[in-house]
Amino acid sequence: MRYHALIRTHHITSRKKVAVLKRAANTHQCAVLLRSGGCPGIMYVEGQDQTQVESWVSAVRKLRYKDFQLVTRPGLLEPEESDQGTDDLPSGLSEVESVKDFGSWMQRRRVWHWWRRGMGYS
Repeated sequence: MRYHALIRTHHITSRKKVAVLKRAANTHQCAVLLRSGGCPGIMYVEGQDQTQVESWVSAVRKLRYKDFQLVTRPGLLEPEESDQGTDDLPSGLSEVESVKDFGSWMQRRRVWHWWRRGMGYS
């Protein structure tokens, strides 16, 4: 079983905050994907148990990001049916620079429709 959550912020530009997020991902043994560099800032977290994911989300809250929105609370990951395989998110923190790249990752993880609902696209 795996758990995941989705966070949206105004932007993610501070390298100091990204370093804190990276340490938190390693500490809580989560896989994290960030869309950084501009608006919107998007964070996806995945972990082996709900406590890991909730702890990482708490670390994000403490950073007081502008327009912090926990759009999808930590919950059980239920992969969607898809012909595409699942690329495992590497443990720790990974970054992408565009929403399109972030969406591609979500599609490969088989959480495309879940992500689109969370972002308000559908």
